[in-house]
Amino acid sequence: MDLPFSGGEWVLLELAIALAYIVFGVAGFGTALVAGPLLILCLPLSKIIPLLVLLDFVAAFGNWLPSRRDVARPELLRLLPCMAIGCVIGVGFLLNLKSDLLLLLMGLFITAYALYSLAVKVKPTQVAAGWAIPTGITGGLFGALFGSGGFLYALYLNARLPKDAARATQSALISCSTMVRLTLFVLAGVYADGALLLLGACLLPAMALGLWIGRRLTRKLSREAFVRLVTWLVLASGIALIARYLSA
Repeated sequence: MDLPFSGGEWVLLELAIALAYIVFGVAGFGTALVAGPLLILCLPLSKIIPLLVLLDFVAAFGNWLPSRRDVARPELLRLLPCMAIGCVIGVGFLLNLKSDLLLLLMGLFITAYALYSLAVKVKPTQVAAGWAIPTGITGGLFGALFGSGGFLYALYLNARLPKDAARATQSALISCSTMVRLTLFVLAGVYADGALLLLGACLLPAMALGLWIGRRLTRKLSREAFVRLVTWLVLASGIALIARYLSA
């Protein structure tokens, strides 16, 4: 089975995936926010999200295994059912909305997230458990539709748990989220022709390289400083997507 990409497009694909998983290795989420604006030059959004789901599942599972003892099961069980509901709604939107509208929505979503992250410096020290319902549904919706709901889980869990438990629970939740989305995409026939599976296999080395670099960076650079730098890059990407939609 041939993949219809030129040499330059392959370089762009590999670079986008490596950069995305450097961020994932540090922050534990954000692959679609980084890779999406680059991958959309070669693939429609309806193909990008299922592709990243394949890679995210491998990456998140690898992150979860070493820290599984720190997972806060009560928080995980509160979030999982709500996340599954959001995923079902998001996959339905992804497979039925027009691609140009998705482009605009993704640009607006990325820009809003980046502006929020840059503006909010003081995080809440504690939130009520009831916030798991809107967090889970919205995170599942955004995860299925835009490939990134992890930042919402991070906000909620960091306001509920100590750092190590929050990180471990987030990794477990993202593993479950990718499994739910992967199952929905399989049932919808997204991977039926095998092209995305082959592309995902070709991009696994770039993903592994990105994760390796990201984990090394965490030893030399504070997570907060790195995520803030990435947020500025994400903001630029979101604005570029909106501009591309308006100029089309």
